[in-house]
Amino acid sequence: MAFLCQRDSYAREFTTTVVSCSPAELQTDASGGKKEVLSGFQVVLEDTLLFPEGGGQPDDRGTINDISVLRVTRRGAQADHFTQTPLSPGSQVQVRVDWDRRFDHMQQHSGQHLITAVADHLFGLKTTSWELGRLRSVIELDSPSVTAEQVAAIEQSVNQKIRDRLPVSVRELSLDDPEVEQVRGRGLPDDHAGPIRVVTIEGVDSNMCCGTHVSNLSDLQVIKILGTEKGKKNKSNLVFLAGNRVLKWMERSHGSEKALTTLLKCGAEDHVEAVKKLQNATKLLQKNNLSLLRDLAVHTAHSLRSSPDWGGVVTLHRKEGDSEFMNIIANEIGSEETLLFLTVGDEKGAGLFLLTGPAEAVETLGPRVAEVLEGKGAGKKGRFQGKATKMSRRAEVQALLQDYISTQSAEE
Repeated sequence: MAFLCQRDSYAREFTTTVVSCSPAELQTDASGGKKEVLSGFQVVLEDTLLFPEGGGQPDDRGTINDISVLRVTRRGAQADHFTQTPLSPGSQVQVRVDWDRRFDHMQQHSGQHLITAVADHLFGLKTTSWELGRLRSVIELDSPSVTAEQVAAIEQSVNQKIRDRLPVSVRELSLDDPEVEQVRGRGLPDDHAGPIRVVTIEGVDSNMCCGTHVSNLSDLQVIKILGTEKGKKNKSNLVFLAGNRVLKWMERSHGSEKALTTLLKCGAEDHVEAVKKLQNATKLLQKNNLSLLRDLAVHTAHSLRSSPDWGGVVTLHRKEGDSEFMNIIANEIGSEETLLFLTVGDEKGAGLFLLTGPAEAVETLGPRVAEVLEGKGAGKKGRFQGKATKMSRRAEVQALLQDYISTQSAEE
């Protein structure tokens, strides 16, 4: 038996009975890419309005008696609803679906069926899989490439069919019905139970599918194909938006266009050319800046050789600079007699460091310098460099280096 969400995708709430409620855990994605395990309950209902994930479509969200349902999964012929509050078996409950999420999934899923059918009909491009993403959806086509002309033709055709207001119907066929052989599909799950559900776009496509769909293509509003990307071996990914996602994409794009118009002080038609001019000007400035930085590094190196601390520990910090700046100084000095400690970056925050000098001393001191600055580094042949997070501890590094030199002098 199909769930209510499959029999009537437009239903938003209904009353049903709790069949069972058992303790369970749910693994979710937490901040920072970490996993979080939630304790709760798996609730089984006599019927459900909330679609369990399947067929490339994510699950619904909603409530049972105003208790949030955090995940819905299919298990054979039943659906498991994960909640963090128990519900009593045998009790009557009110189920509500998050309609915005549901209708968005209906638009994207029916849009996928339409694009898949048209791509196959026009160019023999077969769909091998698809993904309904949070911001965009992707159809994997069994072709190493899809031309811009093909994409344009597919987009034009699907939008014409939307304007034609073609009806979309859902029916059920028994497994032994001969018509099953004529229906497009990529096979059934191993634990499939009951009749086969077939979604038909009138005059366009019939496809085995468990998902929720619009009842007429006019509910898709519009489809925008954003382009294609290289997929797996000999595959192409077609990226698309349907319905309200197109409107949201246009709103974001228009907002960006207005912001760029203000920043670049030109009309939208001149944005690309204005950015190119800025890129060229930036490259020229970077080139000039690098030349000046190299001249400064050479001058700084000569000044450091005249330091009264030469032969012991010589330090230098600059807020502006990079690893190349420090290495130019080290190359110009080229001395293995002095411990040279160079740093660039925020005086109290993060930055880069370079330690040069006698190979044995640098090998010993380099890791300790990185530790004091709470950073990481590596080195060889009398040179150790890396990144630091606590430039405010440079004085501690200088003291460490001075102590080492003093100890070495005393031993001699």
